[in-house]
Order: sequence, then C-alpha cells, then structure tokens
Amino acid sequence: MQQRFEAFIGKHGLCSAKKQVMLSVSGGIDSMVMTHLFLKSQFPFAIAHCNFNLRQREADEDETFVKNFAVTNNIPFFSASFNTQKHAEDRKISIQMAARELRINWIENLILQNNYDRYATAHHLDDQIETFFNNLLRGTGIHGLHGILPRQDKLIHPMLFCYRHEIEQYATDNNIAFRTDSSNNKTDYQRNKIRHNLIPVFEMIKPDFKWVMTRNIENLKAAENVYQNYIDSLKRTLVKEESGLIKIVKKGILDLENRESVLFELLNPFEFNISQVKSIIKNANISQGAVFQSTTHRLVIDREYFIVEIHDEQKTEVYQVKADDQEIEIPVKMSVISYEHNSGIAINSSPLIAMLDGDKLKFPLILRKWQKGDIFYPLGMSNKKLLSDFFIDNKFSIPEKDNTWILESDHQIAWIVGHRIDERFKITNSTKKVFEFKLKGISND
Repeated sequence: MQQRFEAFIGKHGLCSAKKQVMLSVSGGIDSMVMTHLFLKSQFPFAIAHCNFNLRQREADEDETFVKNFAVTNNIPFFSASFNTQKHAEDRKISIQMAARELRINWIENLILQNNYDRYATAHHLDDQIETFFNNLLRGTGIHGLHGILPRQDKLIHPMLFCYRHEIEQYATDNNIAFRTDSSNNKTDYQRNKIRHNLIPVFEMIKPDFKWVMTRNIENLKAAENVYQNYIDSLKRTLVKEESGLIKIVKKGILDLENRESVLFELLNPFEFNISQVKSIIKNANISQGAVFQSTTHRLVIDREYFIVEIHDEQKTEVYQVKADDQEIEIPVKMSVISYEHNSGIAINSSPLIAMLDGDKLKFPLILRKWQKGDIFYPLGMSNKKLLSDFFIDNKFSIPEKDNTWILESDHQIAWIVGHRIDERFKITNSTKKVFEFKLKGISND
C-alpha cells in the first residue's frame, strides 16, 4: 500500500519533499489511513480539521480525536468551527454543499496564510465511482463523468489509487484508530443512496463492477481530452470578450449539428444547465432580447450573439464626482482635468472623451445607471430624445444598455459615458472653464 501510494503521488506529481501539504482530516477511516501513509513518507504535512457542528457531541469528539493524534505525532494542527446549518440557510443550498464551501474556503485561505503549497482530501476509487453516478443523475456534460481528478489546482487526491475495501484492510492490519461518522450509514442524501442502494445491485450483477467502472472512467477521461480539443477550437472562432461581456456567435452555434452540446460546454462555466441551453437554442431566432439567468450570470439573446455577463450588483447605486476630483476609479475609471477655455483649444470629438462647459455644470455630479424615461439632447440636435430610443438607433444590446453609465448634472444628463455628450453642456465661445472627462487608457488621437 505504501509503495502504491508513493508511486501514485510520483506519477501525478502531487507533492514532494519540498512541497508542504495540508491534509483535510475528519477522523474517519479514509483520512486517518491517508495520514498514516503520509507519516511513513518523506512528505512534509500538517492537519486541518473542520467541525461543522452537525452531529453535536459526536462532532466535538471527532475534533478532539484528530487534535490528540496530531499532538501525539508532533504534526502541526489547525481547526475551525462552523455554523453549517446557518450557512446553508443563508445561501439556500444543501447542508453538503454548505459544508464543502466552508471547508474549501477555509483551507484555501489557511494554506495561503501558512505557506503550504497544496491541500489533500482522502477521496478514493469508490468515491470516484459514486461521483460519476451522482453527476450522471444530476445532469452533466462529459466533464462531470470523469469523476475526481488526481489534482485540481491546489487540491490533490493522493488516495485515488485504491478502493475502500483496501483502506479498511490496511487499517485493520496496522491497527489504525479512526472515528465512525453515523451519518454515513443514512440514506437521506443522494450520494449515500448510491453507495448503499445502487452500487450493491450492480455488484450483484457483475462482481467486478467497481474495477470495470474505474476502467470506464479512465476511458472517459481520454475521450474528454479529444472532445475538449474540439470545443477549444470552436471557442477560438465563436467566442470573444468585449468590455467584460462574453459574446458567442449565434449563427455559428445554430449551424452546428451538435449545437446543444457545444453551447452547453461554452455556458457551463457560467452555471447554465442543459435545460436552459435547450431553451436558449429553441428561442434563438424567435425571442430577441430574451434573458436567461443562472446563479452567477445572465444570458441575453441578441441579433448576432448570445451575450453573457455577470449579474450587475451596482444597478441602483450612484456615485458622486466632485469638482476637485482628478481620478475616478468606481464605477468607471476616468481622469478629470479642468482648465481655462480659449479659442485655440481643439475640441476632441471622441465619444470616449467628454469636454464639457464647466460654467454649466453643478457639482457634485452624479454617475448612475440609465433609467426608463431618461431624456437628453444629443450633441448637434435641438430636440430632446429618449435615451431608450438612442440605444435602439445605435443598436445597443441589452447588456450594453445595462452597462452604460450616465454623468448627470443637477438632474440633467451631461454625458452618456463613452458614447455622446448632451448639447446643453457643449463648449461654446462664451465658455470660460472646461472640464474634461477621459476614460482611462483612451488616447486623445
């Protein structure tokens, strides 16, 4: 077991004598066997334990058990206590997901603060198979079928070389003490139902089922590499990023025979599910302007693109611009300079620069998002215009409209930032002072 453990670590480059690892140790048989294997190796490590306060006294006893083991073996020990139930309720997620979020966030901060290179969990090949079915039942692309990877960024899985029965045998042979989590025997959760109800049925049909499934998962990983190369090549031609927006060429997707699969792969990183993708495809040519929401992003069906953006949390916020401000960082980055006007000054016509009559501005100015019913007088026009009509005339997409900021003076629009100034605030022969607002990184040329 020890040789296979170290060979697996070496094969996948998981850790070395020069890289410190933080072990996530619950006190259960899997993590305690992993800890013993690390103790026999030359890999430097510490122990991190999470008390999720879900099993009352049992959880506290788990923490004491792991701490005593660390002290006895002179291993650096870290622990944290969480109100997991409250976190799940606040985030409106399952207890399992809440515990996972709390553990990952804490350990990733912990390794940064204490200069550890990576952290490890004790997932093994049985967990790999359970994850496959868990993802399959939940609905997933091919990425969800490869199960658990040996390494995912700073997270490593050094026990993915063995099955649970091997861990149990090793613990028996080496008299390894461990704690038993009573919740593992319940079938309240989907993963436990898979473990206790589904997999035993498959083993009755085919005794070497777990071995076969492990081979199947390895084959799926190889197929995924081929598939991902195909997706990456399409991504280079169909996806572009502009001003924080992800734009996916609509016609390019609709012309594909496997359009749903491809669009799912492109949208999955933004938390869109397969049912949403099917609906997006269905409405692509008949519902321009339709909006689809994920937990983190929204997608708008535009004329030429599927446009993806992060949910905007600043829509109702306003920001002041004072007369003595020289740099604006939030919500947009721009410089502000003022100077005396003279006839020799050339007016810069770039929409990314606003040269405004300082005598007509009333400070503090306001930066805000546009609102329904907003009107302004476009430069060069004597009649007012609805801002919504301006957007339509200039073919703004919904995300482009929603990401447009307004510079306002005394409840009057002075500049549609990055697009057009208002006729009422333009520089004239009678202007005495000029305020110039320039989006950062924009040339005067």
